[in-house]
Amino acid sequence: MSEQVLFAFDDHAFPFRRGLRLRLHSFPGEADDRPTKVLEKGAPGEADSESVAYYGSVISVGPELWMYYLGNDTPGEGRHQRLMLARSTDGRSWTKPSLGVVEYGGNSDNNICDLPVDGHLQAAVVLYEPHDPDPDRRFKLSFETELYDKRMAVAFSADGVTWVPYEANPVGPYFFEQSGGIRRHGAYLVNGQGATEHWAAAGFARQLVTHVSYDFVNWSQEGVLGFARDDLPPRPTTHGGIDGRQVHLGAALWDRGDTVIGFYGMWNGHPSNDRRLITMDIGLLVSHDALHFTEPIPDFPIVSGRETKTTIDHSAFPQLMQGQGFANIGDHTLFWYSAWPESDADAVLLATWKRDRLGHLEAYRGPEPAVAMSRVLVAGADDEIVLNAELVSEFAELRVELVDEQFAPLEGYTAADASLSRVTDLESTVTWAVGRLPDTPFRLRIHFAGPRPEDVHLFAAYVRSAR
Repeated sequence: MSEQVLFAFDDHAFPFRRGLRLRLHSFPGEADDRPTKVLEKGAPGEADSESVAYYGSVISVGPELWMYYLGNDTPGEGRHQRLMLARSTDGRSWTKPSLGVVEYGGNSDNNICDLPVDGHLQAAVVLYEPHDPDPDRRFKLSFETELYDKRMAVAFSADGVTWVPYEANPVGPYFFEQSGGIRRHGAYLVNGQGATEHWAAAGFARQLVTHVSYDFVNWSQEGVLGFARDDLPPRPTTHGGIDGRQVHLGAALWDRGDTVIGFYGMWNGHPSNDRRLITMDIGLLVSHDALHFTEPIPDFPIVSGRETKTTIDHSAFPQLMQGQGFANIGDHTLFWYSAWPESDADAVLLATWKRDRLGHLEAYRGPEPAVAMSRVLVAGADDEIVLNAELVSEFAELRVELVDEQFAPLEGYTAADASLSRVTDLESTVTWAVGRLPDTPFRLRIHFAGPRPEDVHLFAAYVRSAR
């Protein structure tokens, strides 16, 4: 099913607004959406007995979700993280399969992947392309290890279990600690914290940097600075890159068509240079090219470390780390994360929202009517308009119309001609008496109406095939 998604928090999707304000929804939020441990560290004697670091990925493989995470069996600074695999059908209950490919503790009855790289593994971004013409490269891995002096390396696999490192590793520049990756418009994009002129000028402060490849082995050695939390020109750090507001390990990426959502590590360093006093929530970013990112609301924690801390006692201070992986399953959006630093991570955690409800537009009381108008849209012959919205009181009303590219009303598509049909608790379909959507470009215009227009909450709109 083809789908165009217009999120309420994306000012590219709804660039024209009047009388509205944006509210983002931090997790944990509602009482029934609390952090849960979905994958815990192993028992004594197992390869992940000391910690599980979600500097990994969740991917869809057929009817299953596969989680690649980093398991550690060594306490303290001498930790040794290995690439390990868990599987799930719902994203909430995970099992550790017996892969039988790596001997550990005298047998191979474990979930360790065969990645023949000696030493500590620091990051693992996995992509799955089942239709790759080379069956030995259908699983792709971007990783970091001290073996290559913290430079980006890649590996390939036919089954996602046994991996073959690229013979010409490393493929990327120095100090590129990655966490997010997607394929978009024929290019592979992997981001993390890395080196740019801005990075150096700021005294090695962490920023989001992206490197690009078209074959997964030949990568741009020059990085694209996609997002920085310090001032421009850069504000230098005073303690070797630890203090100040920074971007930890780039962002996990979720490709939703025109919009790419990013969840990034909100590193807040302490002037004392004491890492124990660092706080780190997870923030929300938006991009339309997976290279350049903006925050809908600056410094807003979409996943709150402090709130997670009060629910699950994972470390002395509220410090989180994001991995790569999102999913819409049923009526919920799922995102996986864990505690930071890695040595304190005893579980992978799950954050949830009602499906696509990361934020909403609402009216505020004022002299102006409340209206949101979309970018230019083009619909197929079988497409329909679906709204992800709620009316939180009986005194609120949604009115929907279509206008042309130059804002002129379209005959037959006025608000008076429209009707809304509730399909699920989260979605309503908009129809007009004329039938199908226009075969010319149009804009979606949404009115927040009724005696209490502030009780209309618009989360997203979809142009979606009705079949």
